[in-house]
Amino acid sequence: MSKSSAHVASIALSANSEPVAQHLWQTRVRKVWYNAKNNPLLYIGAFIFISLIVMAVFAPWLAPYDPAKMNFAHKLQSPNALHWFGTDNLGRDIFSQILYGARTSLSVGIITVILALVIGLPIGLVAGYVGGKVDGCLMRISDVFLAFPPMLLPICMIAILGPGLLNVMFAIALSWFPWYSRILRAAVISVRNEQYVLSAQAAGVGHLTIMFKHLLPNAMTPLLIQVSMDFGYVILWAAALSFLGLGAVPPTIEWGLMIGNAQSLFLEYWWTAVFPGCAIFVTVLAANLLGDGLRDALDPKFKGRD
Repeated sequence: MSKSSAHVASIALSANSEPVAQHLWQTRVRKVWYNAKNNPLLYIGAFIFISLIVMAVFAPWLAPYDPAKMNFAHKLQSPNALHWFGTDNLGRDIFSQILYGARTSLSVGIITVILALVIGLPIGLVAGYVGGKVDGCLMRISDVFLAFPPMLLPICMIAILGPGLLNVMFAIALSWFPWYSRILRAAVISVRNEQYVLSAQAAGVGHLTIMFKHLLPNAMTPLLIQVSMDFGYVILWAAALSFLGLGAVPPTIEWGLMIGNAQSLFLEYWWTAVFPGCAIFVTVLAANLLGDGLRDALDPKFKGRD
């Protein structure tokens, strides 16, 4: 074959690979939208999650009291008309604290998941696409972090770095990213031999273009499902670390810290711990419902399986 004919063939292959990949992506989006319309779990989870975000954003206008203002004359009041969720041992309104605490807890969940994705996504994408020794090396790095028990690595990291929300987010992200890299790696391996990818390779398309334009959009489904379900667990982990005194520190308002401050009061003044705990429960429930709904919409073959 002459150089000119080879050049023409490569142009034809490149031209064919672009619309094929785009068509597959558009078809998948239409299927997802069709499946999502008939999915009550997705609607319920999304409604609760959006409500939590609205509460967090508009907390300064929704909160009836300053969450940090102490009023010892009204300390440890049970739920009543003035203080819907009661007050804590410093006389602070618990309902107002929960609204402001939503800002902290939701921010921690979002930022931590993004950090884990920033670390894990390139590793999984490169490992799945390149394979061979590069794949083995990157997966061994992930195995090092997976070797630690799930909660031990964040505790060790915070013991070194000190308590604080920034350190909590970084520590949890380090223990979470290996799962994302492995999930994406497996998804990339399953699609890297598709015709549109092979056509792009034959046409001389750059590796970065193939990875981010052809592979990543068609391999994100399992990762999106996992991320949506993990969001609630990240908030739960952050709350647990704050409860242990390793996370948020005063004057930061955070649900886990509220429960930690109420642990000596719980038996007599139940509302000081129950309402922050309910806030965490509702958030984790919303994330799980949203994750289940997305799983059924994005991957219908799992619908009804638990």
